Amino acid sequence: MSRGPWHVAVLMGGWSAEREVSLMSGNGVADALESRGHKVTRIDMDRDVALRLAEAKPDVVFNALHGVPGEDGTVQGMLDLMGLKYTHSGLVTSVIAIDKELTKQALVPHGVPMPTGVMVDSESLFSVDPLPRPYVLKPVNEGSSVGVAIVKDDSNYGNPIARDAVGPWQEFDRLLAEPFIKGRELTVAVLGDTPLAVTELRVKSGFYDYDAKYTDGLTEHVCPADVPADVAQRMKDLALQSHRLLGCKGASRSDFRWDDEHGLAGIFLLEVNTQPGMTPLSLVPEQARAIGMDYAELVERIVGEALS
Repeated sequence: MSRGPWHVAVLMGGWSAEREVSLMSGNGVADALESRGHKVTRIDMDRDVALRLAEAKPDVVFNALHGVPGEDGTVQGMLDLMGLKYTHSGLVTSVIAIDKELTKQALVPHGVPMPTGVMVDSESLFSVDPLPRPYVLKPVNEGSSVGVAIVKDDSNYGNPIARDAVGPWQEFDRLLAEPFIKGRELTVAVLGDTPLAVTELRVKSGFYDYDAKYTDGLTEHVCPADVPADVAQRMKDLALQSHRLLGCKGASRSDFRWDDEHGLAGIFLLEVNTQPGMTPLSLVPEQARAIGMDYAELVERIVGEALS
């Protein structure tokens, strides 16, 4: 399809824990498209969303939602049924990528290194640790580091974890337990079929959780990351391989931990985000800028791929 002008419905908001991030992403996307002369209809993800989309009759929907139901295949299925084109990944890819165990099953057999993990009932954590400490507990199907806890010997969660300790075990019946990988936090965005850059995330305090991601000043982004060239290339290759294996479309972002004492063998993929943030603090726009692509051009590229 031509470069426009297009009529783009920007789907944002919703009711997940990541609503505010979705609103920031969606408004940024809408403003960028309007600055390029495209017609934009902003649509909040509520119970009338299908009616409003049908009334708008857009050329394409920009899915700026994060978390459930915008990232797990629910919205993708609705848009498929409505016959609407939309940005980012489709239904099957979304279902797999939001589920960390399904992602492992799809990627590890193809040589993508990921931490071994075990599913645990939250109730069991109050009597015994599922893995030697330190280990990580996380919901199996949430994004943006929602509900992640690192359990260490000296953590204030208790040993064993206390029932009244604040953590994901109070919100989720089952959790994924993984060994804690010491080292550095890095991420690679893929746009279309091209890895953009490697960013290191240096958290001022604690770890790269939801607050560190979306609170200005809590995390330093180093882009391009100060890592050896072979490590950077390996991460780019793994991000692209994972993007292709999962069938991602538009932009994706692969998050890594790197134990720098072990070189290439210390690289582990943690997850693939099929709906990466598009806020001013977000990593995909930052990596696009690093290769000379401004925000509006990035948004147009994502929309153009959906239309094609």
